[in-house]
Amino acid sequence: MKFVKFLFLIFCLQLQVSCKGQGPKVNGVSFVASRDTILEKHVTPVVNVNANYAAIMPFGFIRDSKQPEVIYNSNRQWYGESKAGSQQYIEALKKRQLKIMLKPQIWISRGEFTGFLKMTTESEWKILEDSYSEFILEFAQLAQETQTDIFCIGTELEQFVVNRPDYWNQLIVKIKAIYKGKLTYAANWDEFKRTPFWDQLDFIGVDAYFPVSDSQTPTMAECMQGWISHKKTIRDVSSTHGKPILFTEFGYRSVDFSAKEPWKSDRSMTTVNLEAQKNATQAIFETFWDEDWFAGGFIWKWHHNYESAGGASNTMFTPQNKPVESVLRRYYSDQ
Repeated sequence: MKFVKFLFLIFCLQLQVSCKGQGPKVNGVSFVASRDTILEKHVTPVVNVNANYAAIMPFGFIRDSKQPEVIYNSNRQWYGESKAGSQQYIEALKKRQLKIMLKPQIWISRGEFTGFLKMTTESEWKILEDSYSEFILEFAQLAQETQTDIFCIGTELEQFVVNRPDYWNQLIVKIKAIYKGKLTYAANWDEFKRTPFWDQLDFIGVDAYFPVSDSQTPTMAECMQGWISHKKTIRDVSSTHGKPILFTEFGYRSVDFSAKEPWKSDRSMTTVNLEAQKNATQAIFETFWDEDWFAGGFIWKWHHNYESAGGASNTMFTPQNKPVESVLRRYYSDQ
């Protein structure tokens, strides 16, 4: 029994060393693609909020589950969603010493949740897999060429992952043959416990939209209380795999009940509540940022046109020009 306890202690120490070895926390922003190139004036506000990382998010599109081909780099896309735009964004941000996570994502027509993406025939699966591989491997090559620090192999694709495990295992091998940096996958908050390939990646990526309070205007203390059980689960997954947790997305809308169902992005929520957003965001920093097994995260989301982004009447996720921006700046400066 003593020997078992000794082995467990050694494992815990190895986990702590592994996580501490990641260096400073990832204090990131999810940098939204636009129609335009980005300039120095677009990067300066990111630096001013004390961020050290930016997530660049090119997109591929699927018309519907009956036409599962991933379409990307098309003339109909915004510049920032394309390979050329992603490269320009990466280079502009790196000039200001910001590190990069390249996070290619899929958008399904009419906003269908990507986690439900599931084919009904083998031929449909083959179309999806071949086109997704082409999409993700092309951006893995861009990540290698630009010396991107982290590459995210997918975002919230639970049914695709669960139903095609062999495909994903083979895809990870192909990505590693191209890209030599750190790898993660952005699992939805209710998905990450079941993601089967964490042992093959460097970070356990979580889009952290956990429900933590039912209050109209939650206090920081209420949100921290709501995090207790979720935090234990997150820590246990980190311990099981010996990998640090990275919040590939986190954040709250500036609306009433913002911490009740934080994943909701529909426009039916129209009552502005800046205090709710600020308190919930502060709670996430207080709960996680001092933990050795926690690598940091990317707030959702940051627009290039800082002067016109967000503001006191805005109900969406961005922290820009809202009270929560000062929270972000303060906590990011402590790292």
